[in-house]
Amino acid sequence: MADLTPTPDRPGLHVSKPSPDAPATASAVCHCGARATATGDTQVKALVDGYTANHGPAHSKEGQR
Repeated sequence: MADLTPTPDRPGLHVSKPSPDAPATASAVCHCGARATATGDTQVKALVDGYTANHGPAHSKEGQR
């Protein structure tokens, strides 16, 4: 399987939850340079919500205004 971890050259968001009993993990890298990691379902949800609202897709929306 390919390494899906985001990098500055391949920004994005990666979330993993290998089983229902395992905690979720996430990593995010934005093309603006911001980066974050999280462990645990609640923290991962917060990372995804923050990344979506403030990075990645949010940067695209600003350019469309």
